[in-house]
Amino acid sequence: MTHATPPGWYPDVNMPGTERWWDGTAWTGHTRSAAAAQPVAPAPQPVRRGAGTTTRTVAMTVAGLLVVAAAVTGFLVLGGDDGGTRPVSTPSTGAQPTATDSAPGPTPAEGPENDPTVLVDQLDGVTLQVPEGWEKPENTLDDASTMRTAGSYTCPGDSGSFCYHGTVTVRTAGGTDLTDMKALAEADIGTAADRAYGKNTVGDLIHGGIRSQKDLASKPVTVAGRTGYLVRRQVTTGKGPGGYVQSLVFPSAVGSETPVIVRFAFDAGQDALPLSLMDTITRGIRPIGDATGGGVGSTVAP
Repeated sequence: MTHATPPGWYPDVNMPGTERWWDGTAWTGHTRSAAAAQPVAPAPQPVRRGAGTTTRTVAMTVAGLLVVAAAVTGFLVLGGDDGGTRPVSTPSTGAQPTATDSAPGPTPAEGPENDPTVLVDQLDGVTLQVPEGWEKPENTLDDASTMRTAGSYTCPGDSGSFCYHGTVTVRTAGGTDLTDMKALAEADIGTAADRAYGKNTVGDLIHGGIRSQKDLASKPVTVAGRTGYLVRRQVTTGKGPGGYVQSLVFPSAVGSETPVIVRFAFDAGQDALPLSLMDTITRGIRPIGDATGGGVGSTVAP
């Protein structure tokens, strides 16, 4: 008989000291500290006098319960007399994953951080759907949450650097006093163009330098249920086909709602990178744990 694992909090082996919520079918983006799972002793219930019940009897009963509780706690902490092995604590809900041949229990490794189809930005509290044929690199030069087209090529400039036909990065807006979404997007688009088609981190021209720029779109947009703003620009370069960049800015879904910047860079002349894909990725941005989209198993096609 197949036994489904009930919903509940279970240890997340990818984040020691943290528990993740299992909804009965899949892992969600909700996490909590394992310390928050400690059971709280129930408050004593009032005892009605009468029918022979006395104050002394109530006191003795409560004292007896405290002794039993202390004994059970001591046994759980120190273990039994059969070798002193400490028992493994169970989740705070009291439910344990049921492992059978036909229905194995959930594995923390199945969380969204390990799903190749979802880019998770824990700092800003959002997820992005990874397009088909894209990848999530483990390390980047600026530590921004990044997804990009699989496979690199030698940049057309003289830098000897490696480029990618499509790149999307997520970062927290910093180093500026601007708070208006439109102003932030308009201020960031130049940086987005330079990072993608101007110079690399050591100052070398990666596409022969930027020759001209032309704005294609500048408009408000709703992102993850919040009002943001985007600026899209075409970039012409000294070498290579050039490309398109976009700065998308919106309030974070967590904390003090610090603005989030999502930068897009698509090489021109790539059939798999239509500008409509920028819109599709934007629509797929969701707060972490939102079940309406952008979660585990979701994919985006060009």
